[in-house]
Amino acid sequence: MVFTCRQCGSCCMYLGDYIVIERQTGPFTFECCSVSTDTTFTAEVDPDKRHLFPDTTFPERHPSACRFLRPDGDLVRCTIHRDSPAQCKFYRCTVMRVTDPSGKPVGTVTGTLALHSDNPALRKVWEVVERLRPGPDADAERWIAVFLQERGYRVD
Repeated sequence: MVFTCRQCGSCCMYLGDYIVIERQTGPFTFECCSVSTDTTFTAEVDPDKRHLFPDTTFPERHPSACRFLRPDGDLVRCTIHRDSPAQCKFYRCTVMRVTDPSGKPVGTVTGTLALHSDNPALRKVWEVVERLRPGPDADAERWIAVFLQERGYRVD
C-alpha cells in the first residue's frame, strides 16, 4: 500500500540533532550531515517551497525540529523533500496507537495502514480488518479506528 504523508511535521519535530547544516553554499543550497549515518549530503530547497524557507520563525520556536521544516497554511512541510536523506525518505509515521481495554499498549498502525504488534488477540482482529477495510484513503483510517473501538480497543 502506498504511504501518503499528511504533512503534519510530527516526524521531523525532533530531527534537529540528526540533520545538521554544516554550511550554506548558495541562496538555497546547503552542505549537510545526516548524523545517524555519518553521511554528508547536499540539500537544495525545493523550488516550490523557496517562498517558505526565508521565514525562520518556526525553527526558532522549535529548536529541536529539523532546520528544513516550515509551516505552509495548515501543513508543516519539508522544504528539501527531493534531497532529504534516506532516513527521512524511509520513515513511516504512526497514525494510530492501539491499547487494550485495560489501557495497555498493544500495537501501532503506520501511515501505510500496517499493524505493528505481537499481541495475538489484536493480530487476529487485524486479519478481519485486512479482509473488510475499504481502500487506502483517509476514510480507511477512520473505519479502522471505529472497527477496533467496537471490539474494545482504544485508538489514539
